[in-house]
Amino acid sequence: MEVKQESGSPKKKPRPLVRIVLLLMSHRVLVSLICCIAGIIALLLLPVLAKNTYISENALMPGSANPMLSSQEVLDADKLVTDIMRLSLEGDTAGIEIPRLLKKRVGDLGAEVSQFQFYPRTNKFHPLHFFASHDSVLDQDNTTCVSPAVSTVGIVRAPHGDGKEAIILVTPYNAVKPDTGEALSLGVAYSVFSLLTQVTWLAKDIIWLAADSRYGEHESVSAWLREYYAPTFYRSEKSHTNMCSASNPDWENVNNQVVGAESHEGFRRAGTMAAALVIKVNGIEDAQDSLSIYAEASNGQMPNLDLINVVNYLAVHRQGLYVMVGKHWSLLESKCLKMIGGTIEFLGNLARSLNPQWGFGIPVNEYVEGAATLTSSLYAQALGVPTGSHGAFRDYQIDAVTLAISPKASPYNKGKRSDFLLRSGRLIEGTIRSVNNLLEKFHQSFFLYLLTGPSKFVSVGVYMIAFALLIAPLPVVAASLYSDAVTCHPKSDMVKSSASSSSSDAMNKSGTSWRWLHAAKSVFVIHIWAAVVALLPNVVCQIPNRTSTTCSISWILLSLASLQIIYKVFGSPYSSFKPSDLHKQEWAVLKSVMISASFIGLSLMSVVNFAAAEIGALLLVPFCLMAQPLKLDMQNLSLKAFSRIACNIVLGLSLFPPFTFFVIKGVSEGFSGIDIGDFWTWAESLWLWNSATYLYVMLVHLPCWVLCVHLLLHPC
Repeated sequence: MEVKQESGSPKKKPRPLVRIVLLLMSHRVLVSLICCIAGIIALLLLPVLAKNTYISENALMPGSANPMLSSQEVLDADKLVTDIMRLSLEGDTAGIEIPRLLKKRVGDLGAEVSQFQFYPRTNKFHPLHFFASHDSVLDQDNTTCVSPAVSTVGIVRAPHGDGKEAIILVTPYNAVKPDTGEALSLGVAYSVFSLLTQVTWLAKDIIWLAADSRYGEHESVSAWLREYYAPTFYRSEKSHTNMCSASNPDWENVNNQVVGAESHEGFRRAGTMAAALVIKVNGIEDAQDSLSIYAEASNGQMPNLDLINVVNYLAVHRQGLYVMVGKHWSLLESKCLKMIGGTIEFLGNLARSLNPQWGFGIPVNEYVEGAATLTSSLYAQALGVPTGSHGAFRDYQIDAVTLAISPKASPYNKGKRSDFLLRSGRLIEGTIRSVNNLLEKFHQSFFLYLLTGPSKFVSVGVYMIAFALLIAPLPVVAASLYSDAVTCHPKSDMVKSSASSSSSDAMNKSGTSWRWLHAAKSVFVIHIWAAVVALLPNVVCQIPNRTSTTCSISWILLSLASLQIIYKVFGSPYSSFKPSDLHKQEWAVLKSVMISASFIGLSLMSVVNFAAAEIGALLLVPFCLMAQPLKLDMQNLSLKAFSRIACNIVLGLSLFPPFTFFVIKGVSEGFSGIDIGDFWTWAESLWLWNSATYLYVMLVHLPCWVLCVHLLLHPC
């Protein structure tokens, strides 16, 4: 249907999609409120929407074969544990004798054996650390020549394989002073490895890496992986050896004594790794034999869910272990979560009473435990820091998990220790046997998921709904604010004639259509400053005799100084403000561009690390939507205006990145041990692990927070 204008020409009605957009823009407050509440509710319902895990790849067939690990392999492993514990008491020579013992035992099994040595490396901040493959370098500044860490590598060639694929077992241990748990983990791996040297069903090579973790578990694994996949033909370790030999002639003799025959054996390789299992044993007695699974790698990467499902199935249904995944234990006593769980349980019972097929509620205890586990999984993925040395494998797209086994009995009880070695070894054997059945890499199951329990998960198709609802109001509010700011200013009263009126309208349209450029410039300037702040640690690291506290204070002072310099060069967001009717809505245009930048930043972050984007949206979106000049609310002190002032002040203080960090740390660990240097330590850990969360905090969260504070102080 067409409507005629006064001139008689027909005017077309807007299309349905345009009418919907205009309707949403005209009710932006209601749309924002509904979407934010719906997004929070969707997050709270994730434990209810979790599904039971299932094995997608039929070829895995966990538990289909009887375990072959016998008491003979366990007896040999127990002897190895005893020898390692004896050598650990010998002091300085343990770092030499234990790798030598492992090399001899693996060689006696008939497997290929070699040793790989590496030195401690420094991870100094580098401006291109996140955008290029920047390997850390040797600590040449260290005047003390340290001994190399020596990892022992054993390889079993598959009798029915072509050498193109391999499965790797990793046992990190401190060769200088191994504890009881590390000795037991070496015993578990040795028992399985000795069995695999005898079997005929292997289709993939087996690698056992006894990683010397005296300089860090992750570093010991990543150093070996760097050499495995990207060998360096000119190695700086040689220069390190020459320098140490020149300064200390005895050091070279020690080095040769440690490495032994490694020099003529060379670095041995097998096929492409199909999966990796990192084995750890907790030396502390637990209430029952339990298994903790750690799967989070850098930037929220997770292994294929089938690998976790296989381990969980074999541990529960074959070895009778109690399986756990990470959870925030403090949330188990949360009264708020219990109240929400009770409400959901009541609604579920009510729905079932109306229709037995409407069963969506879960018990309160199950909801609280699922929420605590989900929070831990979401936080670990959002932080972007690996939860174990398995994270080094995900950098090479290898599915890997860390299996931390806790014995019920004392490890000094030989009878109970043998039973523990048998059960743990059979768990590893069954997992290897399932992975050995694969004809291709893990691909059937999920890679993007959150865990609410060892056998429950939330897929990306479910938890992305909450994120979509949280950021949905941002483009609607940005378009509405810009439209209102451009069209609502009054025309000049000095125009009398129709000719001058049309001329004035043309000038107004020309001026208002370009008003967003100044706001875009202000937003761009703040983001330039945020990029400078992100690179300032490169300057702070040059301070001599620095501590974490001095680094934090220096970082803050340099950030404030750089902001003032950028304001002097480019101008502040208030530099073009004039107290006229044309500029009264300048804050709305600035807010529109700022919200658009926030929407783009959150959307890009969701591609890199979805969990970080989800938490970021939960924190940042309410402040972006609610920010408004305090001067406007002060002019009309109604209940609504006072509430908005209070909310903006609270959000402005709580979302300042250091303040947010200290609040979260205080709630989880207590406020008594908080130090200002903790924030520097936390930020340092993010860039050392190549966590994209550091980039998000510096390039998205920080500039948006600064722009929101500018909006609150805008002199409209």
